[in-house]
Amino acid sequence: MLNITFGGKPLSVNGTQLQVGDKAPNFSVTKNDLSTISLNDLSGIKLISIAPSLDTGVCQKQTKKFNEEVSSLEGVNLMTISLDLPFAQARWCGSEGLENSLTVSDYQNRDFATKYALLIDELKLLTRAVLVLDKDNTIKYVEYLEEITNEPNYEAALKAVKSLI
Repeated sequence: MLNITFGGKPLSVNGTQLQVGDKAPNFSVTKNDLSTISLNDLSGIKLISIAPSLDTGVCQKQTKKFNEEVSSLEGVNLMTISLDLPFAQARWCGSEGLENSLTVSDYQNRDFATKYALLIDELKLLTRAVLVLDKDNTIKYVEYLEEITNEPNYEAALKAVKSLI
């Protein structure tokens, strides 16, 4: 079980953390147009950015930063996952000018949250994390943040992405 904090207050996440070298489990999530997309639908290198809610400052900064950095990288797919409803994600992306951003929601069945050990028991939100997968969906970088109000290590994640290009 992953022990995390929110503003220093302990919370819990059940399941086993994935590690570098693990094969990333396939999952299905909902796109902003309510269609379904799975990990296996994406090709190439994947950066998966997990955020509790796009309506919070740290999550907004994380989403914008990764979109900005990855937009110029060929063969890299960025997927931002939260439990926000697809309508809220679409509204936020539109207001922030991220129309080409792939934000997806795990709100329907928590398939991603369960397989990746990311659902916060007390809040029923995803905890903050970042994963980098190679073209074969092997995990090459993973960061589960212990304090969910902290930002991820952008530089380390992007270095992992660039090392696969």
